[in-house]
Amino acid sequence: MNLVYLGTPQFAVPTLEAILDAGHCVLTVVTQPDRPKGRERNFSCGPVKECAMRHGLAVYQPERVRRPEAQKHLRDLKPDVMVVVGYGQIIPQSVIDIAPMGIINVHASLLPKYRGAAPVQWAIARGEMITGVTTMRIDAGLDTGDILLQSETAIGPAETAPELSERLAAMGADLLVRTLETGPAARPQNSSEATLAPILKKDDGQIDWTRSAHEIHNQVRGLLPWPGAHTTFRGKGMQVWKACVREVPKSRTPGTIWRDGAVLAACGGSSSLELLEVQLEGKKRMPAELFANGQRFADNETLGGLRA
Repeated sequence: MNLVYLGTPQFAVPTLEAILDAGHCVLTVVTQPDRPKGRERNFSCGPVKECAMRHGLAVYQPERVRRPEAQKHLRDLKPDVMVVVGYGQIIPQSVIDIAPMGIINVHASLLPKYRGAAPVQWAIARGEMITGVTTMRIDAGLDTGDILLQSETAIGPAETAPELSERLAAMGADLLVRTLETGPAARPQNSSEATLAPILKKDDGQIDWTRSAHEIHNQVRGLLPWPGAHTTFRGKGMQVWKACVREVPKSRTPGTIWRDGAVLAACGGSSSLELLEVQLEGKKRMPAELFANGQRFADNETLGGLRA
């Protein structure tokens, strides 16, 4: 099958490689333009472009895929189908209509749950125990297209967003190849069951210590690597990189931090969170024990400010 592949991040790399392994002809890879990164602002290409170059594939990087010259370029290729995985631009109906078989998307949730830009992060942060991947036919809406195939998986109790994303990327690659091979019948989504996974904001990582330890633990592992679950300590920002729920016999005011064979923080509902790895503003990431050794907590010292 002759196809055009649209993708940019690491999540999209396994699907591109699976398409090639299955013997399909990738006419070109469409990916975001190279962007300046780091203090020196050197231009850096994305993971999908790097993969395409390794395989000797043609690469096309329009500033906006909706522009007439970009659409003409794609029409001239005459693809049977287009595949999009994490491309990073809104695709207009005029582009969707170019290929006879339309555009097939790999989405990292069991649609219609978690439509949007950050399905992996929000599924963990909201305490889901099951998630999965979906292939769908793209339409002009936000992840509202008809479902083709789905595959589900359990979320591990300590699994982080990067770990789950890696697993779902591999699952999505297999599902996409199956979709191309079998041509499954499409079925509409039930929009009454839809939930959203919006673009993450810095404030989404702010820890509210009145929430339960389980909820905060989900926030810690779900919002990695950015924005991270963060709080303040003695007026400085602090990110909690790793934690676990601990049962302790005595309840304390939410936000209170203390040592009891481990570094503990009191949470809502008389629950407690053990801090395992933290990073104080201006410092390196470190085990919580090293952080505690250097700070010498005062009695009843607290983390952060409580949100109303």
